[in-house]
Amino acid sequence: MTCEAGKSIDLIEVRRRPGRPTEGLMVVGPLVFPCALGRTGTTMLKREGDGATPIGDLRLLSGYFRGDRAPSGPPRSRFPLRQIKDGDGWCDAPGDRNYNRPVRLPYRASHERMTREDRLYDICMVSDWNMRPAIRNRGSAIFFHIAKPGFPPTEGCIAVSPRAMARILPLIGPTTRIRVYR
Repeated sequence: MTCEAGKSIDLIEVRRRPGRPTEGLMVVGPLVFPCALGRTGTTMLKREGDGATPIGDLRLLSGYFRGDRAPSGPPRSRFPLRQIKDGDGWCDAPGDRNYNRPVRLPYRASHERMTREDRLYDICMVSDWNMRPAIRNRGSAIFFHIAKPGFPPTEGCIAVSPRAMARILPLIGPTTRIRVYR
């Protein structure tokens, strides 16, 4: 599927599967993909460490990819994707001045390492959740990334299969929002 005259999809909808609060369906135009949601489902009142995916509109800001796992180069995308390097991290310490921001490792405060062995961040899109400004304890590192096999819950992110990500990535751009419903 390609977008009309280079236009990206404006809205992606994510709805919880009935009776399965940690599983969702992602609707991208006419395409529907299963997705993993946070381990505690979705919430209107997102808090750091609650394991919930925030309800609302998430705009995609930028993306990362693992170059060592992409032998043919960066994935096809309308976003400039930055290659993840060994020292890349993301601060998740609410009291730190770099809360919910990329950091260089080693880093003194709590953080996530972007070079994950489990392949979740082989392709990782950054959302605008709690970014401008970052409010202490409102949640950090809400990404759109690769799911583990079997779609187990995330820590609050939205995750799809590698195959789904390969189909979705060329369709999304700077105007794309992911709308998470109750």
